[in-house]
Formats: sequence, structure tokens, C-alpha cells
Amino acid sequence: MPIRKSIAVFLIFLILAVTTSGCLGTRTPVTASPPLPMVLLDYHRTGGIAGVDDRLVIFNNGAALIATRSFNHAFQVNQSEIDRINHIFEQAGFDTLEENYTTPFGGADFMRYSITYQNKTVITEDTTVPYTLQSVIRELNALMGTVSNQNPMSGSLAGILP
Repeated sequence: MPIRKSIAVFLIFLILAVTTSGCLGTRTPVTASPPLPMVLLDYHRTGGIAGVDDRLVIFNNGAALIATRSFNHAFQVNQSEIDRINHIFEQAGFDTLEENYTTPFGGADFMRYSITYQNKTVITEDTTVPYTLQSVIRELNALMGTVSNQNPMSGSLAGILP
């Protein structure tokens, strides 16, 4: 029995030595993960005679995606292009617009637009688009048309925005 007792004492000392000596490794310092990108712009247009269902999403880090019924395309927007988008919305006074510009009856062939910019959403349709918002919709439609006609591997909006 004295052998079992000495083995138990040895194991206890061994465990204590290992846990107090730091030979279990060093702690890796916690590093902050980069912040998740926020949605800068979410533009969704639906309806019309052809049954359009297009969406453009641009994140504040420049990552962007266009999704239509026929294709999906991811690309990158540079900072000057993001600045141009911000300028378009500032000129339109987007932050002063109401949230809803639709009619109760609508129209079967009307285009309906949902525009979310910096966490504010405005919904409108063809016959009720506020004058200041018309330029935003025109620019976003042009942007979507140009990107969809680009080579899907190009990955940039260079030269698209005026």
C-alpha cells in the first residue's frame, strides 16, 4: 500500500507543478475583430409590365451586390464612388422626406421603389415620386443598368457614376 500512496502523492505534485509552472502555454491576447460592414444603401425596385424585381445593396466598406431575376453580381465600390452616392442623397434632401409616397390604389404596371439609405427607408411608386427623389431613382437605375451591362468579372464602378 505504501507504493500506491507514494504514486498518489507523486501525481498530486506533478499536477501542481504543471498547473503552476505555466508550461500549459501562454494565453493568446484577445484581438478585436474588424467591425461588420453596415448597409449604406439598399435599393429595391419591383413591378412594371415585365415584372421587374431588382435589388442593389452597397455596404459602407464598398462591397456591393446587384440581384435581378436573371443574375447576381458582386462588385466593389471605391471611396470616391461612395462619396458620389452620399452627395446624390444629400442633394435630394433624403433625410427630410416622408417614409411613404404611395397611393392606396396603385397601378398594376407601376414601378414601386423602396430606398433605404443610412437606416431611413422611403417607399414610393411611379405616380407619386417626390420631385427631389426623382434624381436619386434616375441615378440608381442608371447605376444598375450600367453594372448589369458590365463584364461580371470587372468588379468596379469606375466610370459609371458621373
